[in-house]
Amino acid sequence: MKKTTRFKQLLRSPQVEFLMEAHSGLSARIAEEAGFQGLWGSGLSISAAMGVRDNNEASWTQVLDHVEFMADATRVPLLLDADTGYGNFNNVRRLVRKLESRGVAAMCIEDKLFPKTNSFIRGEAQPLAEIEEFAGKIRAAKDTQTDPDFCVVARVEAFIAGWGLAETLKRAEAYHRAGADAVLIHSKLHAPDEILAFMREWGQTCPVVIVPTMYYDTPTRVFEEAGVSLVIWANHLLRASIAAMQQTARRIHAARSVEPLEAEIVPVEEVFRLQDARELEQAEKLYLPGGGR
Repeated sequence: MKKTTRFKQLLRSPQVEFLMEAHSGLSARIAEEAGFQGLWGSGLSISAAMGVRDNNEASWTQVLDHVEFMADATRVPLLLDADTGYGNFNNVRRLVRKLESRGVAAMCIEDKLFPKTNSFIRGEAQPLAEIEEFAGKIRAAKDTQTDPDFCVVARVEAFIAGWGLAETLKRAEAYHRAGADAVLIHSKLHAPDEILAFMREWGQTCPVVIVPTMYYDTPTRVFEEAGVSLVIWANHLLRASIAAMQQTARRIHAARSVEPLEAEIVPVEEVFRLQDARELEQAEKLYLPGGGR
């Protein structure tokens, strides 16, 4: 099955589905092995992995190269966090062509202005795009795609900007009319109140995606009962890896030796396994003179 088709099935599933954040080919493979049926190519995590801020400091071509490795490393679909689309409708058209050619199943674009800032940093101070301008980006994306199953998720930032439920609904409706396959409703509250209020008004108009980074302790059944289609765990592999690396680096520095840590970290052979070194060994037997000996 095509990755695009599989992602569309996740969006339309009768039960709530989950995407795990990934920011590299390695983290993408780890998430897939854990059982996740789809991946979120997080803008925050990818930029952090590059050592830059989530302010479009990494160019869109650098992001594209990054997610190509992630798509190549896995069999499950990838939804790219494509920020604002990296420009106007014309940039979005080119982006869609490049994503399709690299095996990315879907993209999510948000209705802020380029360059964007992460939603959890002074969110209310960040201006939003005009509704018609952003709707034009969605129409351009849908008109450009060649795979009918490639999905465009429209991320609504009205709650983040402090504009309330009415504006959130107005924008979501406009983006749905423009052809968005789903809307992502974002909230920075530590309770899901804004999301649940939206869902009561929205019903089953089109699939809804959420990112419960701040309201993480909400039971999954609450999302299920509200009719949410897709939940994104948006930055957790990155955050977990930072904690592990910080602790490991401090302990090695303090001990002036790696010996105390060796039993607590994966052996080098596990790295080789995740890199699929065994497949190359088998291929060498098939294709190299003398069977690779």
